[in-house]
Amino acid sequence: MPLEQKVKYEGDCDPEFAKWVVGEIGGENLRHCIQCGICSAACPLSLYMDYTPRRIINLAREGFRKEVLSSFTIWLCSSCYACRVECPKEIHITDIMYLLKRRAIEEGVYPRSFPIPVLAREFGRMIFMFGRVNETLLVTDLFLRTNWFKFLGMIGLGLNLMRTGRMSFLPDTIKRRGELRKVLEALDAEEKKEKKEALS
Repeated sequence: MPLEQKVKYEGDCDPEFAKWVVGEIGGENLRHCIQCGICSAACPLSLYMDYTPRRIINLAREGFRKEVLSSFTIWLCSSCYACRVECPKEIHITDIMYLLKRRAIEEGVYPRSFPIPVLAREFGRMIFMFGRVNETLLVTDLFLRTNWFKFLGMIGLGLNLMRTGRMSFLPDTIKRRGELRKVLEALDAEEKKEKKEALS
């Protein structure tokens, strides 16, 4: 990475983004971070991240919205909670990663080649539509949207699973789906209302 991409300037910060992270549940202790690096040392996947957890925490609290939301780091977090357990300041790092993932999906700024954001969005859509998740439909939709070649390579396995009755394309549903949708819509409306009030 060239040096000019590593340098961060105060003018590139979004103070409102920093306030948002600190104001959300899980981000309350973010400003207590002493940048000791224990989270990065404890993380089993930090080796593969473009920014270590320590750097993501620092970028988030300073308001570098673009760098944080477009990074691979938040999508590689496996929610093992090793960072949270080891943090001397008891910062809820895993919860912050979830906050950032949701925000990236809302703003559509996540890395397009990553299947995890697609998986999260489609998972939510299936719950809203059917009340349950059909793993076959979910995985099929995931591969069709992110990796056609991998999907084609798995057709044989899929046919074998269907033949033995271990896989079905028929969606599972629950009774009274309309009631579940009303609850989910009410929660969504409440969240939007809270965000609007926070901005005003």
